Amino acid sequence: MKYFPIFLDAKYINAVVIGGGDVAARKIELLLKTTTNITVMSEQLSISVERLIETHKLHWLQHNYEAGHIENANLVIAATDNTEVNQAVAAEATKFKLLVNVVDQPDLCTYITPAIIDRDPMLIAMSSSGSAPILLRMLREQIEKTLPDGYGKLADFAFKFRDHVKARIKGIRNRRSFWEQILRGSVGQLILDGKNTEAEQQLISSLKETMAPPQGEIVFIHTLDGEPDNLTLKAHRELQFADAVFYDETVNLTLIEYVRRDADKYPQDILASVLINFQHALELAEQGQKVIYLLSGNNILPKNEALLQSKIAYKELSSGI
Repeated sequence: MKYFPIFLDAKYINAVVIGGGDVAARKIELLLKTTTNITVMSEQLSISVERLIETHKLHWLQHNYEAGHIENANLVIAATDNTEVNQAVAAEATKFKLLVNVVDQPDLCTYITPAIIDRDPMLIAMSSSGSAPILLRMLREQIEKTLPDGYGKLADFAFKFRDHVKARIKGIRNRRSFWEQILRGSVGQLILDGKNTEAEQQLISSLKETMAPPQGEIVFIHTLDGEPDNLTLKAHRELQFADAVFYDETVNLTLIEYVRRDADKYPQDILASVLINFQHALELAEQGQKVIYLLSGNNILPKNEALLQSKIAYKELSSGI
């Protein structure tokens, strides 16, 4: 990746925007979604910027860019139409190791602003690393259509009951399954419909039901051609619920990006075509973990007496072409 994706805690932002035109106004409006700790440096202001300063009581330095005013900031935006000024801002910000964004001059930036889909508190940020803004816009439009405005309510609801669910339901996989059923089912729809009281009653009723401890299993996935684009929905779902994943160097490592982020990874030095590490996979499954074993190609899974004699459930999937 050319850029490291990161979210900044708004309460620590101290921003300086150099420029007072319409471009600066758009940058200020975005910053105002998170903070009012903003200084604007420009002698002339557009009507939009002037209104934003007055409405939100922002600090205004009533002169054009001058060195010596940004060292106490931690985020700097150069939004002028003067290339030399923008270069000077970038040079000073870099000197003080500040995050700096220069509008339409990515070579001067130490960060770029992603395309954003805001469903507060849910936030989706996307970037093409500056290479394909039109493609990025098309992708954003597609995602926007699939996310109702009420999705933020679902996040607030889940946060409200997170500790209750964690105390009542043991095992990460059990909790994931529970939340998926809740948010995809009638409770989630009640929240989207604004019927929070009914939703809370249904969730509390669900928590009172007895849930068995997590049962471990092993899923062997033959990755065939190894192309991520050819992953089946079933294989993709298994990867998203994995607690542990095994793979060797013949497996396309891009597939590992589709595995749940906090799953434990176990790269194998010995190729699966020579030896499959059944023993370690069984040990983890006996602890209640969902184990994924990625196998390149579509070779027949060899019989293993320990696996056959164990009480651990296992299955094979083929995913790819």
